[in-house]
Amino acid sequence: MRLQVNTTLALYSVIEFATDPQRHIPAAEIADRYGVSPHHLAKVLAELARAGIVESVRGVGGGYRFTANARRLTLMDIIQLFEDFAPTTGQRHNGAPTPVDLALDTVLSEIDQIAKATFSSITLATMLQLVERQKR
Repeated sequence: MRLQVNTTLALYSVIEFATDPQRHIPAAEIADRYGVSPHHLAKVLAELARAGIVESVRGVGGGYRFTANARRLTLMDIIQLFEDFAPTTGQRHNGAPTPVDLALDTVLSEIDQIAKATFSSITLATMLQLVERQKR
Protein backbone atom coordinates (compact mmCIF):
# COMPACT_ATOMS: atom_id res chain seq x y z
CA MET A 1 0.00 0.00 0.00
CA ARG A 2 1.47 3.30 -1.08
CA LEU A 3 0.14 6.39 0.72
CA GLN A 4 -0.74 9.56 -1.16
CA VAL A 5 0.99 12.83 -0.31
CA ASN A 6 -2.15 14.19 1.40
CA THR A 7 -2.31 11.12 3.63
CA THR A 8 1.32 11.48 4.64
CA LEU A 9 0.82 15.19 5.36
CA ALA A 10 -2.21 14.33 7.48
CA LEU A 11 -0.25 11.78 9.51
CA TYR A 12 2.69 14.15 10.06
CA SER A 13 0.35 17.00 11.00
CA VAL A 14 -1.73 14.99 13.45
CA ILE A 15 1.39 13.70 15.17
CA GLU A 16 2.74 17.27 15.42
CA PHE A 17 -0.53 18.53 16.91
CA ALA A 18 -0.90 15.58 19.30
CA THR A 19 2.61 16.11 20.65
CA ASP A 20 1.33 19.29 22.36
CA PRO A 21 -2.48 19.16 22.25
CA GLN A 22 -2.98 22.43 24.15
CA ARG A 23 -0.91 24.48 21.71
CA HIS A 24 -2.41 26.09 18.62
CA ILE A 25 0.04 25.49 15.79
CA PRO A 26 -0.22 27.66 12.65
CA ALA A 27 -0.54 25.74 9.39
CA ALA A 28 2.41 27.75 8.03
CA GLU A 29 4.66 26.31 10.75
CA ILE A 30 3.79 22.73 9.74
CA ALA A 31 4.07 23.61 6.03
CA ASP A 32 7.57 25.06 6.58
CA ARG A 33 8.68 22.07 8.63
CA TYR A 34 7.71 19.60 5.90
CA GLY A 35 8.45 21.78 2.87
CA VAL A 36 4.93 21.92 1.46
CA SER A 37 2.65 24.66 0.26
CA PRO A 38 0.53 26.18 3.06
CA HIS A 39 -2.40 26.21 0.62
CA HIS A 40 -2.03 22.48 -0.05
CA LEU A 41 -1.70 21.73 3.67
CA ALA A 42 -4.77 23.84 4.44
CA LYS A 43 -6.91 21.44 2.38
CA VAL A 44 -5.58 18.49 4.36
CA LEU A 45 -6.14 20.26 7.67
CA ALA A 46 -9.69 21.22 6.66
CA GLU A 47 -10.46 17.52 6.15
CA LEU A 48 -8.97 16.66 9.54
CA ALA A 49 -11.09 19.41 11.12
CA ARG A 50 -14.25 18.09 9.44
CA ALA A 51 -13.45 14.68 10.92
CA GLY A 52 -13.09 16.20 14.41
CA ILE A 53 -9.43 15.25 14.75
CA VAL A 54 -8.19 18.85 14.93
CA GLU A 55 -9.87 22.15 15.55
CA SER A 56 -9.18 25.38 13.74
CA VAL A 57 -8.85 28.62 15.67
CA ARG A 58 -8.69 31.88 13.72
CA GLY A 59 -6.98 35.11 14.64
CA VAL A 60 -3.86 36.07 16.56
CA GLY A 61 -2.51 33.04 18.40
CA GLY A 62 -4.70 30.82 16.25
CA GLY A 63 -3.88 27.76 14.29
CA TYR A 64 -4.86 24.15 14.73
CA ARG A 65 -4.83 21.94 17.77
CA PHE A 66 -5.44 18.25 18.38
CA THR A 67 -8.92 17.43 19.70
CA ALA A 68 -9.24 13.66 19.27
CA ASN A 69 -8.41 10.92 21.77
CA ALA A 70 -4.83 9.76 21.09
CA ARG A 71 -5.50 6.42 22.81
CA ARG A 72 -8.41 5.61 20.51
CA LEU A 73 -7.46 7.26 17.22
CA THR A 74 -5.61 4.84 14.96
CA LEU A 75 -3.41 5.53 11.99
CA MET A 76 -6.11 3.84 9.87
CA ASP A 77 -8.70 6.36 11.10
CA ILE A 78 -6.57 9.10 9.56
CA ILE A 79 -5.53 7.17 6.46
CA GLN A 80 -9.07 6.26 5.44
CA LEU A 81 -9.98 9.95 5.25
CA PHE A 82 -7.64 10.35 2.29
CA GLU A 83 -7.23 6.94 0.67
CA ASP A 84 -9.54 5.10 -1.69
CA PHE A 85 -9.35 1.42 -0.92
CA ALA A 86 -10.32 0.13 -4.34
CA PRO A 87 -9.26 -3.46 -4.87
CA THR A 88 -5.75 -3.89 -6.21
CA THR A 89 -5.62 -5.61 -9.56
CA GLY A 90 -2.70 -7.28 -11.22
CA GLN A 91 -4.25 -7.25 -14.69
CA ARG A 92 -1.54 -5.89 -16.96
CA HIS A 93 -3.15 -6.25 -20.39
CA ASN A 94 -6.45 -6.02 -22.24
CA GLY A 95 -8.86 -8.91 -22.12
CA ALA A 96 -9.74 -11.52 -19.55
CA PRO A 97 -7.42 -11.87 -16.56
CA THR A 98 -4.83 -14.60 -16.84
CA PRO A 99 -3.98 -17.07 -14.05
CA VAL A 100 -0.93 -14.91 -13.30
CA ASP A 101 -3.18 -11.83 -12.97
CA LEU A 102 -5.45 -13.70 -10.56
CA ALA A 103 -2.51 -14.99 -8.51
CA LEU A 104 -1.02 -11.49 -8.27
CA ASP A 105 -4.42 -10.10 -7.26
CA THR A 106 -4.53 -12.61 -4.41
CA VAL A 107 -1.07 -11.68 -3.14
CA LEU A 108 -1.64 -7.92 -3.48
CA SER A 109 -4.99 -8.19 -1.72
CA GLU A 110 -3.37 -10.05 1.18
CA ILE A 111 -0.67 -7.41 1.45
CA ASP A 112 -3.30 -4.66 1.53
CA GLN A 113 -5.26 -6.50 4.24
CA ILE A 114 -2.13 -6.91 6.38
CA ALA A 115 -1.29 -3.21 5.97
CA LYS A 116 -4.85 -2.18 6.90
CA ALA A 117 -4.79 -4.44 9.97
CA THR A 118 -1.44 -3.02 11.05
CA PHE A 119 -2.54 0.60 10.59
CA SER A 120 -5.75 -0.22 12.49
CA SER A 121 -3.80 -1.61 15.44
CA ILE A 122 -1.49 1.38 15.95
CA THR A 123 -2.94 4.25 17.95
CA LEU A 124 -1.70 7.79 17.92
CA ALA A 125 -0.56 7.32 21.53
CA THR A 126 1.69 4.48 20.35
CA MET A 127 3.08 6.66 17.56
CA LEU A 128 3.84 9.43 20.04
CA GLN A 129 5.80 6.93 22.15
CA LEU A 130 7.73 5.78 19.06
CA VAL A 131 8.54 9.39 18.18
CA GLU A 132 9.83 10.02 21.69
CA ARG A 133 12.04 6.92 21.50
CA GLN A 134 13.49 8.14 18.20
CA LYS A 135 14.41 11.46 19.79
CA ARG A 136 16.58 9.74 22.43
